[in-house]
Amino acid sequence: MPYRAPVTDYRFIMDQIADFGQVTATDRFAEATSDMADAILTEAGKLSEEIIAPLQRPGDLHPAYLENGIVRTSPGFGDGFKAIAEGGWIGMAASPEYGGMGLPMTLTTAVNEMLASACLSLQLNPLMCQGQIEALEHHASDEIKDLYLPKLISGEWAGTMNLTEPQAGSDVGALRSKAEPNGDGSYAVSGQKIYISWADNDFTENVCHLVLARLPDGVPGTKGISLFMVPKFIPNADGSIGERNSLRVVSLEHKMGLHGSPTAVMEYDNARGWLVGPEHGGMAAMFTMMNNARLGVGVQGVGTAEGAYQHALAYANDRKQGGKGTIIDHADVRRMLAEMKADIFTSRAIALMNAVAIDMTTATGDPAWKARAALLTPISKAFGTDVGVEVSAKGVQVHGGMGFIEETGAAQYSRDVRVTTIYEGTNGIQAMDLVARKMMDGGEAAYQLLDEIEAASEAAKATLPELAADVWSACENLRETTEWLVEQDLQDRFAGAVPYLRAFARVLGGHAHLTAAINGDETRKRLATFYIKRLMPEHTSLLAHVREGADDLMAITAADLAA
Repeated sequence: MPYRAPVTDYRFIMDQIADFGQVTATDRFAEATSDMADAILTEAGKLSEEIIAPLQRPGDLHPAYLENGIVRTSPGFGDGFKAIAEGGWIGMAASPEYGGMGLPMTLTTAVNEMLASACLSLQLNPLMCQGQIEALEHHASDEIKDLYLPKLISGEWAGTMNLTEPQAGSDVGALRSKAEPNGDGSYAVSGQKIYISWADNDFTENVCHLVLARLPDGVPGTKGISLFMVPKFIPNADGSIGERNSLRVVSLEHKMGLHGSPTAVMEYDNARGWLVGPEHGGMAAMFTMMNNARLGVGVQGVGTAEGAYQHALAYANDRKQGGKGTIIDHADVRRMLAEMKADIFTSRAIALMNAVAIDMTTATGDPAWKARAALLTPISKAFGTDVGVEVSAKGVQVHGGMGFIEETGAAQYSRDVRVTTIYEGTNGIQAMDLVARKMMDGGEAAYQLLDEIEAASEAAKATLPELAADVWSACENLRETTEWLVEQDLQDRFAGAVPYLRAFARVLGGHAHLTAAINGDETRKRLATFYIKRLMPEHTSLLAHVREGADDLMAITAADLAA
């Protein structure tokens, strides 16, 4: 079934739930008018539907491969990337000073979701570029900005992120890559990196690697790590391509999915690199890129879920079984499709609320908005990608036996999206971040958000009293558990971190659906009723899990698990 961009849903959430009007009311984003937003979403939708979506299956059936040291990409990917670049979509949120559009992250987030729905393997490339652009804007010297940003924004060059090493996964501080000063302002970077998405391609003239490495005087752990720009080809002062750098793609991984996206082992052998940010300040710069990518990965999950849902819905409407009707008339199939649609709406709303908070932080510098954006980022990433995995799995189930047959395309969504719960920080790490770093304020940012949800629920009682009362009660339950949580030590917090994050997402979903029911048509009201009555109650068992703490969990020994 052809993909159709849900532009109407984006505009509804932006207008009625995420309150994008706050963003366009600021001086910083005043030019992002409603008409402009409509035009951007419409054009990006056409690009996704007509040019990018047809690359989905070829990318899976004809994976990227390594030939004589060169990565050969899937058929049509070069033209697809060119269309994305020429449309200006890579630099949507980038500074106009270097050729970007300077548009709100909210619009960028919606466009990224559409591209991910259409072809996740290809969309990962511009997402990495966007993260690198933001990191350079915030941390690089003017010389590096002037040289690299225009090329990255235009899509002439592509960007990557190099963190992980064979012995240093989530424990980034264990990395062994090193950098030695060359005496001319550059550094000799050596080491091996793994899991490097889009480490090379055959359609951009250069690939720019941001590499974490340790200077000779770097202390052990994350505080001794620096960040370096290490390009495949060393640029000349005028931006033209110079000599080949001493780095190479060692091999490409054979993966469960995302076959069109090359994931490489990279080797740096005294490659020339340039410091980004201060010495030993690499983690701060890299976290800028990772935080951008975490929201982006969250909407990769949402986008893949949307693609899987549309695929399953079309099949359910077409597949006849058990009489004259189609399988969509079966209660269990209807349940699966309703769960898929309701959770896509929830995860999309959370992501756009997150993006609005980022835009308001950019526009106002208000610490409260910064805290809101920080709080929502791990929820957006983890819940969005969990929804991607769950909806894609349901998509296979809706297809029945045909879902297990590759020719239907249903399984590809499930295979492709699975990694999104792992990269850019596993979802368990996102949950730990939520209950630790994001609660260092004693829960203040969480309480402010819960205050708003309860106030909205109180107001909604005049129109939809039963649904509003359910959302208010769920929010109060979450508040009480949050009050308990912030009083616990980290071990108790971590033991319940994953259920806490999901419970938070469930309550945010109740708020989003209730708001949709108040401001939308009967279709949205029916979906809200389904979500609030059938899916949101999951928060009760999740929060009960949270409040058990760590004692019984940690009492289970390694021997117990092996018994």
